Amino acid sequence: MKKKEEILNIASKNGGYITTKELTKYNINSRFLTSLVKEKKLSRASRGYYILPNTFSDDFYIILSKCKKAVFSDATALYFHNLSDRTPLIYDITLPYGYGNCYKDMPNVCLHYVKKENIDLGMIEIESPFGMKIKTYDMERTICDIIKNKNKMDIEIFVKALKEYSRLKNKDLNKLMRYAKKLNVDNKVREYMEVLL
Repeated sequence: MKKKEEILNIASKNGGYITTKELTKYNINSRFLTSLVKEKKLSRASRGYYILPNTFSDDFYIILSKCKKAVFSDATALYFHNLSDRTPLIYDITLPYGYGNCYKDMPNVCLHYVKKENIDLGMIEIESPFGMKIKTYDMERTICDIIKNKNKMDIEIFVKALKEYSRLKNKDLNKLMRYAKKLNVDNKVREYMEVLL
């Protein structure tokens, strides 16, 4: 199979996306990407990310793919859990301390940092609105994070999320308090939950 055909085949199997990083796995030179862009068989979505024609640019996937340690959090995670009806314009991402250089030129990304041992706490894999696999935090971790970062949030989104969470039948208060203790926000989380429940 010719290299260009192989690239298009990989992109097709990957939901319409191909990255320069992926090409190294297949031992394919990235110059073939430039050639495919000129032929209009691929278009450049962002640095290192290419998409097939008629494929929607999945910003969630592209942004998260820039750093393998990155996890969607805070207001962005609320959106994924239907605890906010606002489509994110600024993407909240949590990283371990010491990471994040890949986002330094992205004004639409708000970075949050945690200790390395807490980065995986409550992390789940979901599908983006365009069907790509992305990492975010579960509801309980997200509630802990927004309470911790309350001063950096839109108060309307914050209040609505807590009210929505308190009404859910599938909320897990034991898990919420376990996470809160590990993230050192157990007193604040308990205060909010006592008022709402």
